[in-house]
Amino acid sequence: MTNIQNIGTRALLANQAALQTVGNNIANVNTPGYSRQSVVMKSVAGQFSGGGYYGKGVEVSTVQRAYSEFLTRQATLSSSVSASDSKRLEQLKQLEDIFQGGANGIGAAVGNMLNSFSDVANAPTDLTARTVVLTRADETAARFRAASARLADLKQGVNNDLKASVSAVNSLAKQIASINEEIARAKGTGQTPNDLLDQRDQLIREVNKYVQTSTINADDGTVGLFLANSHPLVLGTTSSQLTLTSDDFSDPSKSKLAIQTNGQTTVLEESTLGGGEMAGLLRFQNSDLVEADNLLGRMALAIGSAMNEQHRLGIDLNGNAGGDLFKLGNVPPGFASAANTGNATLGVSVQSSPVSGTTQFSASDYQVSFTSGTAGSIVRLSDGQVTAFDLAVSSPAQVDGLDIQISAGSAAAGDKFLLKPFSAAASNIATLFSSARSLAMASPVAVAAGSTNTGNGSVVGLSARSNPAPAAVTLTFTGPGTYTRSDTGATPYTYTPGQAIEYDLTPPATTGWSLVMNGTPQAGDTFTVQANAYPALNAGNAQSLLGLRDVAMFDGAALTDGYSGLMAQVGVRVQSADFAANISQSIANNIEADRSAVSGVNLDEEAARLIQFQQSYQAAAKMLQISQTIVDTLLQGMGR
Repeated sequence: MTNIQNIGTRALLANQAALQTVGNNIANVNTPGYSRQSVVMKSVAGQFSGGGYYGKGVEVSTVQRAYSEFLTRQATLSSSVSASDSKRLEQLKQLEDIFQGGANGIGAAVGNMLNSFSDVANAPTDLTARTVVLTRADETAARFRAASARLADLKQGVNNDLKASVSAVNSLAKQIASINEEIARAKGTGQTPNDLLDQRDQLIREVNKYVQTSTINADDGTVGLFLANSHPLVLGTTSSQLTLTSDDFSDPSKSKLAIQTNGQTTVLEESTLGGGEMAGLLRFQNSDLVEADNLLGRMALAIGSAMNEQHRLGIDLNGNAGGDLFKLGNVPPGFASAANTGNATLGVSVQSSPVSGTTQFSASDYQVSFTSGTAGSIVRLSDGQVTAFDLAVSSPAQVDGLDIQISAGSAAAGDKFLLKPFSAAASNIATLFSSARSLAMASPVAVAAGSTNTGNGSVVGLSARSNPAPAAVTLTFTGPGTYTRSDTGATPYTYTPGQAIEYDLTPPATTGWSLVMNGTPQAGDTFTVQANAYPALNAGNAQSLLGLRDVAMFDGAALTDGYSGLMAQVGVRVQSADFAANISQSIANNIEADRSAVSGVNLDEEAARLIQFQQSYQAAAKMLQISQTIVDTLLQGMGR
């Protein structure tokens, strides 16, 4: 009877443990990271007798969790990549919202400003038309500043997100190290601490939400977490700390991730981080935001500089030469590398000679590297194009419409500088004056045809290249295709209809004026280019300012198409990021579904097991009941 009771008791206890485990599964069906557990049972070794071995029942061997190391790692990795893509897409959509189209966009403001010069061209003395020009110019500057301010807010938000992510990872790393210690102690019992392992796996998944890690299992049950392939975030029961740091040039708009281990700080290269929200934020901050900042700043600096240059070539209603229409901050000097041994300050400005650089700007940062005190190379960071320079031979160095030179101190071989020529342009732009009479809409030069001309030569266009105008020059035609100039004597020049006649005889033409004629003058016909005697009745400079609309200024596109080009480049990045985010999310979902199929709790399955173990428990109880009845019957018989 004792054997029967022992078998029944063991069966009762084993099925009770199984019921408890099933109940625990049901209770944790919604617990993040929980892996389904099951009781592993084994039969108790039988007892030998002359008639063979008689079984002695069942016992619980262990409680194991449903777990696939491969699927868990793949799910963690794919979710990390998806987090990076999704976070970057989220930020890019905010960036796209800054550059709106339609009537409220910067492009519309620029177009309205340039078109307003047409009214002044038609009525030079109309102060209302001139006031409209100032209003449109002020609105354009305000929209540039507003877009720049929103970019600054977005940068601050990204920086705050990065700081919060670093803090979260550091906290999670400490928790993983602590659980590692608990798991190592629990391993000494010879049994697997399933709940602790689940908690650790969940913490590792949460870490990978922020930054991708790789894991290595140790013999004592602990796990090591590594960043950027080889840098230990968690090693056994100790954890390292992440921190944000600046790049080599202390660029305030960029961040780098660093890890502090044993008192040493190591900067982690962005390209080695893999997935995670921080990788997406860093890519957005150090690439997408930089391009957007440069596109906006280039547009503000190019338009503002071009309009200032043209406005200075005009005369206002008071007969004074025009000044700058827009206030533009100085182009920032180069950021010196912390490793520089020289004390040079690198100055940057808009190229003015031999021609204006406003049409040559490229939306990029630059890195200047010195191989000697005066020579080196300039790398355009957007595409890696290299331009060599030697300031001892030609100073300033010129690249993409910019003048670069040492403004103070001296450079040494190995010195490096980061140039961000467009970083502050949009935030500083503003109109300089509010007087409508101060708008320099008249040209400083005028042309007068001779009163006795017999040909049909006509003036198509006259534009000033410098202000004030030079001394008068008379063109005397010696035939339909030749003429002489009063400033060069009898030297003959060829006349071609539609081809500019420049005051400067040696290109590039930078002073005086440019005259374009059509028709066929006859011998003896004269045209005199001289200072404008009636600036109040002239709107030649207004016409030239209006003509800026069609100047190829932004990568070959017209000035008025610059904003649409900016929107297109941002839009392409958004579309690309959206595609990548959808693909990585789909992959992550599929792998997580596979992992859940192995480790997740299915309530239908657990309900079936609940009934199964309930019946087994009831049968074991019945066995004990029958055993007790037999014992009672025997005892009653012996009592008679």
